[in-house]
Amino acid sequence: MGKRLLTIVQMNDLHGYLEPHAEIIWSPGGPQFPTMGGLARIASVVAGLRGETSGALVFLDNGDTFHGTFPAVHSRGEALIPMLNALGIDAMTAHWDFAWGPGHLKALTSRLNYPMLAANCIDPSTSERPFSAQMIFERGGIRVAVIGLAATIIDKSMPPRFAGGLQFTSGLSELHSAIEQAKTDEADIIVVLSHQGFPQDCLLAESVAGIDIIVSGHTHNRLSHPARIGQTLIMQSGCHGSFIGKMTVSLDDGRIDLVKHQLIPIDDTIPEQADITELVERAMAPHRAMLSVIVGSTAKPLHRATSMDAPMDDFLLAAICDVAGTAIGFSNGWRYGAPIPPGPISQNDLWNIIPTNPAVSTVELTGLEIWEMVEDNLERTFSADPFGQMGGYVKRFRGLTVFGRIENPPGHRVVDIHAGQEVLDAKKRYRVAYVTEQGVPAKFGVDRANLEISAIDAMASYLRKGVLNDIAGTGRFVAV
Repeated sequence: MGKRLLTIVQMNDLHGYLEPHAEIIWSPGGPQFPTMGGLARIASVVAGLRGETSGALVFLDNGDTFHGTFPAVHSRGEALIPMLNALGIDAMTAHWDFAWGPGHLKALTSRLNYPMLAANCIDPSTSERPFSAQMIFERGGIRVAVIGLAATIIDKSMPPRFAGGLQFTSGLSELHSAIEQAKTDEADIIVVLSHQGFPQDCLLAESVAGIDIIVSGHTHNRLSHPARIGQTLIMQSGCHGSFIGKMTVSLDDGRIDLVKHQLIPIDDTIPEQADITELVERAMAPHRAMLSVIVGSTAKPLHRATSMDAPMDDFLLAAICDVAGTAIGFSNGWRYGAPIPPGPISQNDLWNIIPTNPAVSTVELTGLEIWEMVEDNLERTFSADPFGQMGGYVKRFRGLTVFGRIENPPGHRVVDIHAGQEVLDAKKRYRVAYVTEQGVPAKFGVDRANLEISAIDAMASYLRKGVLNDIAGTGRFVAV
């Protein structure tokens, strides 16, 4: 048939961002915060690409779609359905999309005009998959098999309601049979749509023969060039809809070659597609007045774009410790959350920091438990086995200085911990503040209590003290 071309377009880790927002871009002079993203702009880009390719295009969404902003969480994902259907997506997989349980996700995805794919999701009570494993799409005369892999951590490090009894594997064993099925279905190109993470997807490419392309998500990598592991190409395109990925490959007599890859910035040079703008406005209008309220200001940028610690979480922890009256605090190392440039802070910004708005909680931990919890988290962040990496960034903490060696083996990374100016006492009980069980897992501590104040109200209260600048008491990991 001669050489044929296929373009794959990727949107990963949208986290519910419907409208343009600040995004962090690193430069030699420090971070910049241009306004990026927005579904109406994404729609405009994708429409242009469909025209350029004469429809020889597959548009894939890696999940983390229905959760992460106020309108997404307030509606439990439903607010996004009309605009997602209008985008012309071909398939998705999932992670935070399970936040309200598998039943709710099944109901949500039943209203989409494209499938939710998860070959590695099993119901142990029936040994069946609650979601389809794969689909065949024919575009430009090319048969494309898309195999979905949901996040393997859903039943391992997320709150129990996410999995709801379902089991999520690494996908290693399921891929072999899925690839054989794709070959039986006469697929010309085999694509894995994965929410495992870039390190995990590199391991999948090394371990499983027959994958042509992995469309990777979860770890928010902005790959300006695709990775190549053996014969497999891997793309990943940031988060929050600030970028989309475009990969064009050629197929000639069974040989697949990379023609071009682009990490496309969704910036203010891109016009909005009017019908999507209207749908977004319908979703935002009931909340716009509340979300626009200015609750404070910051002299420094607040972001989550660094692995060991981040100023956005320094602010969150200072606020929860302030209302709890503790010197020590913990929160999860979430990756999502658009940055806040220096200047005013709105109610919308606070919801983007912690969209679940949990109660501020307290618990008593021994020094030994704090040490063990930090060790556990370092392994879940930096495990030499990619599938041992089950968190986001390093757990955020306040009131502690941790000295450690990342290169050491599991359980031996922490060298010393100080609480304030004192060496952490293994036997002493420390009352600490935290938010969510991802901040302090249930196996640690005694005397847990929820305060009668939410995380967002705590942050608003803290902002009333004055403009955010240097926050005393911030916790740090010091590599020694």
